[in-house]
Amino acid sequence: MNTIQTILIAIIEGITEFLPISSTAHMKFANPFLGIADSPFVDLYEIVIQLAAILSVVVIYHKQFFNFKDYRFYLKLLLAVLPALVFGALLKKYIDAVLDNLWVIATVMVLGGIALIFIDRYFKKQVDPKDNEPIQFKQAFWVGCFQVLAIVFPGLSRSAATIIGGLSQKLSKQAAAEFSFFLAVPTMLAASAKSTLDVYQEHPEVFISDNILNLCIGGFVAFIVALVSVKFFIQFVQKRGFALFGWYRIALGLFMLIWLFLQKA
Repeated sequence: MNTIQTILIAIIEGITEFLPISSTAHMKFANPFLGIADSPFVDLYEIVIQLAAILSVVVIYHKQFFNFKDYRFYLKLLLAVLPALVFGALLKKYIDAVLDNLWVIATVMVLGGIALIFIDRYFKKQVDPKDNEPIQFKQAFWVGCFQVLAIVFPGLSRSAATIIGGLSQKLSKQAAAEFSFFLAVPTMLAASAKSTLDVYQEHPEVFISDNILNLCIGGFVAFIVALVSVKFFIQFVQKRGFALFGWYRIALGLFMLIWLFLQKA
C-alpha cells in the first residue's frame, strides 16, 4: 500500500465505522477499486485503523467510560456484548466463509437499507423517549442480541443492527445511536484482539518496523475522521433520522450488484 491508498482507506474506515452503512462492505469494495490486493499486511492495517476509530468513541464519551463509580454502565455493556462473543465463536467457520462473498454483502446492503427506512418511518410515529433516560439491563441485552444479526449477515452493519435493536426497545434515536457506539468498544476490541493474534500466528513477518509508518498514518487519520463522523451522526439523526442512510445503502448495494454482474459477464 502506498501513502495515498493508506490515507483513503483510513478515511473510509473513519467515516463508515459508526454509521449504519457497513464499514465491511465499503472496505471490501474499496480495496479492489483502489488497486489494493489482499495480503496479511492489509489485514493488519484494517485491524489497526478499526481500533483507532473505536478509540474516538472512548475519547468523546470519556466521562461515561471512565466513571468507575457507575459499575452498572460496565455491567450493561458486558451483558450486551455476550451474545456476539458466544455466536461469534460458534459461527467462526461460517463467518470466515461468507465474509468474502461480495454478492452476499451487496444483497444485505440493499435489504438492510430497506429495513432502515421502514424502521425509521415506523418509529417516527412513536413518541420519542427522553434522551436522558438510562438504558435498562433488559434493553441492553436485546440490543446485544440484534448485534448478532450483523455477524450472521455481513454487510448489514453492526451499527445498523444495534440501532434498530435500540429503537425496538423504545430508546430515543440519540440513545440508540450512543449505546451502539458504546457497545462497539468491547465488541470490536475482542474481535480485533482475536484477528491480530491470528495474523501474528500465521504471518509474523508483517509486524516489522518497515510497516510502522503506514500503520501510524492510517491510525491517526481514521481516529480524526471518526471523531468528526460520530459527532456529525448524533446531530444528524436527531434532526433527520436514519432514512437517508437507508437510501444510501440501497443505492450503493445496487451499484455493487451491477458491478459484480459486469465483472462476471
